[in-house]
Amino acid sequence: MLQQNVDFGLTWYNKDMKLKFIFILIVLGMIFSGYLSAIKLFTDTCAFNESCPYFLGYPACWYGFIMYFTMFVFTSIYLFGKLNIKSVLNINLVVSFAGIIFAGRFFIQELLQSKATGELGLSTCAYGLIFYILIFIFSFLTFRKEKNNINL
Repeated sequence: MLQQNVDFGLTWYNKDMKLKFIFILIVLGMIFSGYLSAIKLFTDTCAFNESCPYFLGYPACWYGFIMYFTMFVFTSIYLFGKLNIKSVLNINLVVSFAGIIFAGRFFIQELLQSKATGELGLSTCAYGLIFYILIFIFSFLTFRKEKNNINL
């Protein structure tokens, strides 16, 4: 009998492994935005010779760091057994969706101004957007499985 497989063939991939993978994506996003934020804070220039988008008077990378840090804190609390999986996934879904809107807005502006590329190939906003999209997708897939009470 064939089992419907919506996890791209990763049936061995349990919910804790999924949350650890999501956690790794969050940590990578936090390191990246933290680096950008530190460069801006300590040198008053933007990393990778890019223009530095601002939102409400502050560099966009600072907001990115706050969003990644928020997901980091709540996912860490889950991994230490102090928060249930549905709560952490809801938080990650909401924050990563906000990150998609936030980074996506700046990336669209960069596209319209022909500034979507940078020293890293794409702009830093594009990489932030990619991390948010990946976190959202994996959180959504894990949430859907958990909601349907299917063994992960």
